[in-house]
Amino acid sequence: MTILSLRDATRDGAIFFGSIEAQIEKITLKETTARKPFYELVLRDATESLVLRAWSDKPAFSICQQVNIGTFVKVSGNFTHGPFGIDAPGWNLELLSAEEITLLVEGSQEEQRAHHAAYQVLLDAVQSILDPRLHLLCETFFKQYGMRFQRAAAARSNHHARRGGLLAHTVRMMQSFLALHPVYPELNRDLMIAGILFHDCGKLWETCPPAQGFGITSDLRGELMGHLSIGIELVNALWRDLPKETWGTLQPPCEEVRLHLLHLIASHHGELEYGSPILPKTPEAMTLHLIDNLDARLEMFQEAYQHGTATELGIFEWSRPLAVAPATPLTKYSVL
Repeated sequence: MTILSLRDATRDGAIFFGSIEAQIEKITLKETTARKPFYELVLRDATESLVLRAWSDKPAFSICQQVNIGTFVKVSGNFTHGPFGIDAPGWNLELLSAEEITLLVEGSQEEQRAHHAAYQVLLDAVQSILDPRLHLLCETFFKQYGMRFQRAAAARSNHHARRGGLLAHTVRMMQSFLALHPVYPELNRDLMIAGILFHDCGKLWETCPPAQGFGITSDLRGELMGHLSIGIELVNALWRDLPKETWGTLQPPCEEVRLHLLHLIASHHGELEYGSPILPKTPEAMTLHLIDNLDARLEMFQEAYQHGTATELGIFEWSRPLAVAPATPLTKYSVL
């Protein structure tokens, strides 16, 4: 079971006996109001995170004294939704073997195939770039940072906040643009493909799990600079090392290409209050911002449906990132 599928199995108060395999992202010793100690564990797998509590009178309490942050474990029990979210009274904790850890991190064969297929979408898009400067820039990025890119998360919360989330987010943006471009052929296709690839590249340091793990740990560069600044710095660093000897006669000039790509990264949040140092000033910059926002918000809706419970009217609980109480979408038309 994944944590996400466990949430689905315990909806509406259902009790589900089973187990999940995950990594301990955080473990904290706390006290109740009656000053009784308990452990609070934050577990994370490839789908999302889960908080469990080990009370002092339960067997899991002593086991929690023997594990650390980063430990891979199997948690078994009768899971249900309690006052603190998903809980499993009397749950048990076991350590995973090295083989089980590898399988958990890499995913099943089906998951690996889906992951490689998604990555191939980006590789194919880059191969279609005609501008040799943007083409080589993107290929250089893949060679140096492709593995890190594939495991990075797109955020710490709100949307795609999981290992591989940045890849999933970027691929859907790329597919959206490629479908949209025939309608708006005046958009610079090469620039848009490069901009979509690089728009969140700073998250390789801001929200990237380790090679063997799921936890989105803090990185000094990410904490001090933020992903927009890091993305601009990364593109400039890669650009400086590109061979430019034969590019002197290319149009548009190299400096304009570089500046327009940097503008896409700097402006993609769309508003100054959302962190962009500059507002979108080109059709490509505005398109990138809107596609980015579209995919992020649709993901927020899906997460609100997955985590929440609908009332009889089909209204879910308030979603902070969406600032609304989402309603159940209209089902698709079908003939009975």
